[in-house]
Amino acid sequence: MRGVDTSLIKEIEDDFTASFFVSTDQANRQIASFYTGAMAHAGQVSFYDLDPNTVDIAIISPDDPGAMAQHVRECRELGIPYIWDPSQQIVRLEPETLEEGLAGALMFVANEYEFGLIKRKTGLTDEEVHAMVDVVTVTCGERGSEIVVEGRRIDIPPVRPRAEVDPTGVGDAYRAGLIVGHLGGYPWETTGRIGSLAATYVLEEAGTQNHEYTLEEFAERYRQNFGDGL
Repeated sequence: MRGVDTSLIKEIEDDFTASFFVSTDQANRQIASFYTGAMAHAGQVSFYDLDPNTVDIAIISPDDPGAMAQHVRECRELGIPYIWDPSQQIVRLEPETLEEGLAGALMFVANEYEFGLIKRKTGLTDEEVHAMVDVVTVTCGERGSEIVVEGRRIDIPPVRPRAEVDPTGVGDAYRAGLIVGHLGGYPWETTGRIGSLAATYVLEEAGTQNHEYTLEEFAERYRQNFGDGL
């Protein structure tokens, strides 16, 4: 098993690790809150500390708002393709920052509520967002998701879960599937389905990282839901 490179993690003395708290009702609707902690120092981490030629793709997700804007600028300056995933920080980001993130992104990912909130804050229409970003992905809960690539809409079906235990982390797993599919060079239809299946594994377990599967198990379940074709 390949390990995770932790060499760029910065330890902030005399501060606690950032924490995320979520309350989930019986319909799987959630209210989230954060303890910022060390996340307030996220601007100390810079893409300029890396060789940009070694970075295949970056994802800019909920973080300190100033650091998110900084990392968008750095990716654009260094030519690093990135996914714009402002998610829970949409309410704290200025409209200009939201637009700047969209304008330079390879991909924008949001759920239906977040996409609507961004459009209200920025005044942008669906068409304007699609014109700014190469790939727009919107998750739609139990209805699956949709990916719009150069004006072409691809509907991604959901994978029926064996049990609905805990939705926390489902969106993160979906994004991980998108990254794996994209870097693997798969068509967007296949990439979206990889994300859909990865998300379902999380839904079936309590906690965000308590699920597990082998590559063979994942591939077999993919075939069971979507067939053999790519």
